[in-house]
Amino acid sequence: MGVLLEKSYSFSVRVVKLYKYLASKNSEKSLIIQLLRSGTSIGANVEEALGAQSDRDFAAKLYIAYKEARETSYWLRLLKDTDYLKTNEATSMLNDCDEVLKLLGATLTTLKNKQKLK
Repeated sequence: MGVLLEKSYSFSVRVVKLYKYLASKNSEKSLIIQLLRSGTSIGANVEEALGAQSDRDFAAKLYIAYKEARETSYWLRLLKDTDYLKTNEATSMLNDCDEVLKLLGATLTTLKNKQKLK
């Protein structure tokens, strides 16, 4: 869980910096706010999962983080395809987002398998 926590937090930092960069370029405000919300929500939900009251609550927070990561990937692709982000900028962010998605997916798969054993 430590790697996921670290990666999701680092990704949130990158999202905030990207938001500041795009805002300084007068990019479409509603798009970049959506990116900021979903991109920072990933790490916040991973952090919340650590304080979960039960295994079910833990899994629920991680599922929310996964959904937020999927949404963030969408906004990044949209910003790239509408020329608010250069391809190299988007690719770097999308790669990091995909890494977080894979970590979340693996953690959720492990949780599912443990629940099947019980």
